[in-house]
Amino acid sequence: MDYKYFSVSNIGLKRVDNQDSFGIYEIDGGILAIVCDGLGGNKAGDIASKLSVGIVYEYFNSSLQVDYLERIKSAIKEANSCVIQKASLSDDFKGMATTIEVLFLLNNTAYYGHVGDSRMYILQNRKLKQLTKDHSLVQKLIDEGLLSVYEAENHPNKNIIMRALGDNPEIEIDLGKMNTTVNCLFFLCTDGVTTVIKDYELEEILINLESIKETLPEMINQRGAPDNFTFVAIEKNK
Repeated sequence: MDYKYFSVSNIGLKRVDNQDSFGIYEIDGGILAIVCDGLGGNKAGDIASKLSVGIVYEYFNSSLQVDYLERIKSAIKEANSCVIQKASLSDDFKGMATTIEVLFLLNNTAYYGHVGDSRMYILQNRKLKQLTKDHSLVQKLIDEGLLSVYEAENHPNKNIIMRALGDNPEIEIDLGKMNTTVNCLFFLCTDGVTTVIKDYELEEILINLESIKETLPEMINQRGAPDNFTFVAIEKNK
């Protein structure tokens, strides 16, 4: 398969360190992409996100499971256990956690796993579709009919997430699998992107692959870049 991909990870304008982590790897003739947004003080979030990217890659790459969706699920569970174990070793790491997006593209199939409020999108036929649902307090309130999408944009607790690696030994993972078409684009990102960029704006930007790397960071910075922001774009050409 013919893939074109690139990534950006930026500290933003308000943070003192970057707690996002990512990885892109060529495995079994396909592409594995991982994006994490770390949570926790004293750089613990940075450790949680880096650890999770490394563990998922190592586990996925060495696994003999033939079902790639099950391989993703097992790799995320392994990362969750490692984050919890690491957090137990020091008070500095206590409470650390991370979101995670995992995508594996092979031939005409996409396999993915999701925990937290980072996101995964697909652009097909110039239309953007969000593949994941935020595990956040505001999304829960929206689902329950207690909050509108408009109200959620400025909700004071919009950054509270309900699920993350490191929170619970029995982590619940959202998994998905779909057939892909030629010339589709997958986009993984942390909430440092989606808190300042609307989906309709993202759709317009992603249509022009060549300009994403410059245009998107510029827009985020113009809007104050209140958080670290990281994104990975992968285009399937054949």
